Amino acid sequence: MRKLCPNIDKDDGLETVLEVPIPEEMFTGMGNNVALRWQNMMTWMKAQTSDKWSQPLIAARINELRFLLYLVGSPLIPLQVQVGHSVHKPVKDCSIQASTAKYIVQQYIAATGGPAALNAVNSMCVTGQVKMTASEFHQGDDSGANLKSNDEMGGFVLWQKDPDLWCLELVVSGCKVICGSNGRLSWRHSSNQQTPASTGTPRPLRRFLQGLDPRSTANLFLDATCIGEKIINGEDCFILKLETSPAIREAQSGPNFEIIHHTIWGYFSQRSGLLIQFEDSRLLRMRTKDDEDVFWETSAESVMDDYRYVDNVNIAHGGKTSVTVFRYGEASANHRRQMTEKWRIEEVDFNVWGLSVDHFLPPANLQIGK
Repeated sequence: MRKLCPNIDKDDGLETVLEVPIPEEMFTGMGNNVALRWQNMMTWMKAQTSDKWSQPLIAARINELRFLLYLVGSPLIPLQVQVGHSVHKPVKDCSIQASTAKYIVQQYIAATGGPAALNAVNSMCVTGQVKMTASEFHQGDDSGANLKSNDEMGGFVLWQKDPDLWCLELVVSGCKVICGSNGRLSWRHSSNQQTPASTGTPRPLRRFLQGLDPRSTANLFLDATCIGEKIINGEDCFILKLETSPAIREAQSGPNFEIIHHTIWGYFSQRSGLLIQFEDSRLLRMRTKDDEDVFWETSAESVMDDYRYVDNVNIAHGGKTSVTVFRYGEASANHRRQMTEKWRIEEVDFNVWGLSVDHFLPPANLQIGK
């Protein structure tokens, strides 16, 4: 991935460090030669806050990219995951399904490095690249709709610090999304967005649970139940299921929307103990200006692979997420949209020296009650 941009204005000038590295494939698509590519790169970087984004055609393009980055690139999980706590929970006073799930989680902890290695991690920095594809909205019963042929490429940098501080910077095809949590609220904003950042209660980033943060994953599924078995990519897996409680759904609903349900599944290999697939499904009811209900049902399925050890912790370095969105209600026909994201982790560093709470501050207009 490209991390540095040369100083085009001065031959002897220092190189610029890109805030978010970009994939080599994305860079080579910016021109026929290196000089033109860097020139286009500079133009692209300066355009992040350009007034041209208000033009209808460009605005529609940015809204499309923002939809992808919000829904596929940076979704949140409604459950509070105690990432700062050690991975331990008693098995007594549990049902057979719940105690079985805790045993499976203990096997997963062992497969990803063991309690000592996982609890030794207090912060991390991750860089990676993504490739996204999406279809248009089509009739819900039209299963033959194809995804667009063009891919949207980009990269991301993800920071995390105990107990629940994290920040993600994601850049795809000229659109940048920054989201994070400072322990009191979670927030998300696009660099091309004129409206204020959206906020909510502190929640973990779904990307952590895609084989990237074993301790968060273990703590999440300690409250799950084992509901059966399934073969995933030739692997016999146990299925763990977790339902979001009514109290949590109510707390995270808003004046114009209601979370009706949010269910999470984890598929753990019986052979290796590792998390092979992570799924979640959410149903949201929104109230329109005409006082009508519109329902959005989002289902996401992530398959992880390429597990490798980094400082004694077993991390998934690649995978693919498939997202299906159903929209129905408002006296209109059902519509469906499909999106995919392929990702690859380039670097993972644990226990980042000097990383403090100041690195996780929200935008200035949200910094209240500091």
